[in-house]
Amino acid sequence: MTERTLELPGVDLVYDVHGPLPTTDGRPPLMMIGQPMDASGFQAQVPLFADRTVVTYDPRGLGRSKRTDGAVTNEPEIQAEDVHAIIEALGAGAVDMLASSGGAVTALALVSAHPGDVATLVAHEPPIDCVLPDAAAVQQAREAYTRRYEEGGWGAGMAGFIALTSWEGEITDEFLAGPQPDPAAFGLPADDDGTRDDPLLSDRSWAVTHYRPDLDALRAAPTRIVVAVGEESLKVYTGRTALGLARELGQEAAVFPSHHGGFMGGEFGYAGQPEAFASRLREILDADTDTMSG
Repeated sequence: MTERTLELPGVDLVYDVHGPLPTTDGRPPLMMIGQPMDASGFQAQVPLFADRTVVTYDPRGLGRSKRTDGAVTNEPEIQAEDVHAIIEALGAGAVDMLASSGGAVTALALVSAHPGDVATLVAHEPPIDCVLPDAAAVQQAREAYTRRYEEGGWGAGMAGFIALTSWEGEITDEFLAGPQPDPAAFGLPADDDGTRDDPLLSDRSWAVTHYRPDLDALRAAPTRIVVAVGEESLKVYTGRTALGLARELGQEAAVFPSHHGGFMGGEFGYAGQPEAFASRLREILDADTDTMSG
């Protein structure tokens, strides 16, 4: 693995290249991106693709990628330009991409702005409200857990976040009027450490969930876009957004093993099924190769 730093306006962007460039088999590099997760979230996947050159990175302001612009918000369009700069720096042409959660939103913005950058995009559970019939209610729930975070700290905010993202079906008046969840019910600390910079619980990443994809640009792009959803996520928020986006693009979402973090091992406390996830991802990527070779 080679760690590289790309100095861009407003950020020193750190990314990792696992394998040779140019690739030995002529296949595109496989880039894996998340948000607000950094490269460490893909540590279970990288060794499962030892036959591919895999690229991971830390989004600006996260992990090793230090911002120099003084900004704190996370706009998909800006992060898309960061990923575009990395792809240009690789010098290997279009990449294949696994993009999960907010990283999938970044990837949608990337394909819209730079359609030649990505050959196949697997967009895993992008959290975008606009494809949901209950988008306004979801935003009310998000404002509620953000307010709890601002008032009571990480445990209080995370309890609200978990309650929202584990709720099955549309967000109802019953949900919005219900009691605020107790952090202890989820094994979370009630103590407040005083920090308010969590990108998941603050309003710093609202631009991600508020993003409205350019559907016409996505349909017109040469990129093969596969919207993916975990089999355990089908009824909850990020599963519903994946299914909604797939419908908007006129496709059926590809079902993957496990949940929103299905590609991860147990290193973050919510283990997925990384081997089964990798097998499904490889199946999709190889299907594209078979199509091109045929």
